[in-house]
Amino acid sequence: MHALVAFFDDDADKKIRDLQRRIGAQHDHPPHLTYAVATTIGPKVRKELREDLERLWLPDLWLHNLSTFSTVDNVLMLAAVVDAELLAVHSAIHDVLAGKVKNPNAYYLPGSWVPHCTLVHGVGEAAIKTAFAEVFPVEPIRAKVREVSVVDTQTGEIDVLKKASTAPR
Repeated sequence: MHALVAFFDDDADKKIRDLQRRIGAQHDHPPHLTYAVATTIGPKVRKELREDLERLWLPDLWLHNLSTFSTVDNVLMLAAVVDAELLAVHSAIHDVLAGKVKNPNAYYLPGSWVPHCTLVHGVGEAAIKTAFAEVFPVEPIRAKVREVSVVDTQTGEIDVLKKASTAPR
């Protein structure tokens, strides 16, 4: 599987990792927000994404809401505050991906997407409740997007599509 993700600035990364450590979570990749997941995001689509992302401003994210997904793979997360800028970036990304990737994951499509950063996943109900209690309340985290990349979830390979501008906003 390929995931199109945003990795965060050092300060936000550290704060999220601290929360993850407090609850004993182990992750293969740094804290991130996922824009899209598909079986394959091929080279031609990546080229188009690079071009499109160069024209987009990547807004800061406010990871503010401690929440859960109660599914087969229980998730404790920090949900992002949804605003017009975040939805515009997500929509622009999916305009590029539409009809060009194999097996897009429905959870990440416009209208279904819940922008978030996972703290822990794949644990039972009791562990989710314990983890929630351990980190509640959570101070809001301002996460600046450091880069947008395609991550191969099988190999761990990361293909950086855009590094965020270091210019002041």
